[in-house]
Amino acid sequence: MSGQSRPTVALVLGSGGARGLAHIGILRWLDEHGFDIRVIAGSSIGALIGGFYAAGTLDIYTRWVRALRQADVLRLLDFAFSRGGLIGGDRVMQTLERLLGDANIEDLPIRYTAVATDLENQKEIWLQRGSLFHAIRASISVPAFFAPVTWRGRVLVDGGLLNPIPIAPTMSAHTDLTIAVNLSGEPRDVSRETSAAPPEANKVRNNGYEDRIKAFLDELLERFTERDEESINMYNVIIRSIDAMQVTIARFKQAAYTPDHVIDIPANAARLLEFHRADEMIALGYAEAQRVLGPLVARRSGP
Repeated sequence: MSGQSRPTVALVLGSGGARGLAHIGILRWLDEHGFDIRVIAGSSIGALIGGFYAAGTLDIYTRWVRALRQADVLRLLDFAFSRGGLIGGDRVMQTLERLLGDANIEDLPIRYTAVATDLENQKEIWLQRGSLFHAIRASISVPAFFAPVTWRGRVLVDGGLLNPIPIAPTMSAHTDLTIAVNLSGEPRDVSRETSAAPPEANKVRNNGYEDRIKAFLDELLERFTERDEESINMYNVIIRSIDAMQVTIARFKQAAYTPDHVIDIPANAARLLEFHRADEMIALGYAEAQRVLGPLVARRSGP
């Protein structure tokens, strides 16, 4: 990394639901500061954000997700208890497919891996060829929420179950740096770091009737995601169980495969479905990238 050359990066994007929107801020920081991302491996939301970036459509996804309100998130959920999940995922996936476009992984300018979990064989699967959208669809299939994906006779679900920080797929990369983003970092108060103003897209005027409907839907979603100990429900049991499991596995993965730098996003920064908090998470990711990687830039630009 001498002189003014652009350092090449293998980037590992971890799983963690809406906290993964911090990946957008990290990618933005890396681009702005002259890093050349050659390789991306991601699990779950990491596979999604990394896939959009590799396909050159991350700005389209970012505009869409920044405009979401709580009520919009609820409207995207299609409940399908008989299909292997609480949420069938059709509405979400149709939207993502339209935003992403038609691309094959082998045609991307960046080497890309989406990690999924093979339920029957109890092992992780690296998706490195074929439809980018289908790879993302498999990697983000959170058990008990999204219906599993059948791929070449295998039933695939969320890659974060077995590998929430997929460092191993980047081990053969000949890059200057391997940077991993862990979405299960130690909890802390991030309110000051996530105080970005809401996007203009959220400031649309509505008549009183529409406001009342949206207020009702917002309240319904808030109840759905309530984490009060006295009103704990099945949703919270599942989410807390997945979070606890991923925190533990992430520690083991980092011990087994040590990247050059780790950017930690606190596990309490956002809940699984809080995608209406995109601005906050993007700002947090950008701030954490600056904190961890800023000294590298300072050394590169030094005498």
